[in-house]
Amino acid sequence: MRVALVYDRLNKWGGAERVLLVLHKLFPDAPLYTSVYNKKKASWADVFDIRTSFLQKIPDASSSHEILAPLMPLAFESFSFDEYDLVISLTSESAKGIITKPHTLHVCYCLTPTRYLWSGYDEYFKNPYLRYLAKPAVSYLRMWDKVAASRPDRYIAISQEVKRRIKKYYDRDSEVIYPPVEFGRSTFSSLGGNPPAPYFLIVSRLVPYKKIDIAIKVFNKLKLPLKIVGVGSEEKKLKNMSNNNIEFLGYLTDKELVRYYSDCCALIFPGIEDFGLTILEAQSLGKPVIAFRGAGALESIIEGETGEFFYPQTEEALLEKIKEFQYSKYKRSDFAKHVEKFSQDKFENNFKSHVEKIIREHENKI
Repeated sequence: MRVALVYDRLNKWGGAERVLLVLHKLFPDAPLYTSVYNKKKASWADVFDIRTSFLQKIPDASSSHEILAPLMPLAFESFSFDEYDLVISLTSESAKGIITKPHTLHVCYCLTPTRYLWSGYDEYFKNPYLRYLAKPAVSYLRMWDKVAASRPDRYIAISQEVKRRIKKYYDRDSEVIYPPVEFGRSTFSSLGGNPPAPYFLIVSRLVPYKKIDIAIKVFNKLKLPLKIVGVGSEEKKLKNMSNNNIEFLGYLTDKELVRYYSDCCALIFPGIEDFGLTILEAQSLGKPVIAFRGAGALESIIEGETGEFFYPQTEEALLEKIKEFQYSKYKRSDFAKHVEKFSQDKFENNFKSHVEKIIREHENKI
């Protein structure tokens, strides 16, 4: 069977990219189609046979893709998949909009319906001036996104939260297969046995909807050490509002990140997330998570056993939860049992068997 993979863009590293590498393991011969590829920022992708769109020829397109959003529909529609039997798109934006012919099965593994158009629109466009200027582009992209959402033959969602969004915004049904978390599992037994260092940790892209500013304001008040891993558009703003007890670590290798996870008191997760792979990364190394009670975090944390929730999404609520936090109450055996449900082996077996089922159903139709 001839298989192709499709992903929105290759210019960063995060949870979705980890999933993409697992899909490569399942389909090692499948080429990867994407809008743009930044070799410096996505060196991890050199294992793929990468096919980029015409956008790659635009100078700096791979590092300034946001301004090219109106061209993304055309970029993905320009690809031909006539030679393939199966195409799997991994997407939170435009990759689902590829055009395939009836003999080609298109399965979309959806990270979330396009956030800046739907669930996160108010957050992305809270500036009235920006909202006004972007209105024509947003209207066009919303119309196209609805059309594009009808193109996959089947949807798989990464969480129950995303399944609800797919139904709400696209009126499509989907099955849930949780993404895999192998991060830190090989070192679980050798790390984390010692008392934690006296700091809390955030691992996140520094963008508005992650709500990192809430945590910074809380730790400014508490004067407790907070280390922040990640980069993003809000980095300068967040640094300017932080006191000396808050340290920005930027981008870290996996080896470095494992050590910071292993030594921290807890991971702080203040945003509303589709699922939250960093939550499970922390738990895979025996560390509790203090998260906002909502969305994907409800599926990845067992309250009182692997973490705690704060509500509402305010400084006051998070501050009180941190004051109440007791590291000693958590058992490493609870973390190990919990994260086993999200192992890579389970993902591979579930994803492969589900896709095989979809293929059989598709073949019976054509």
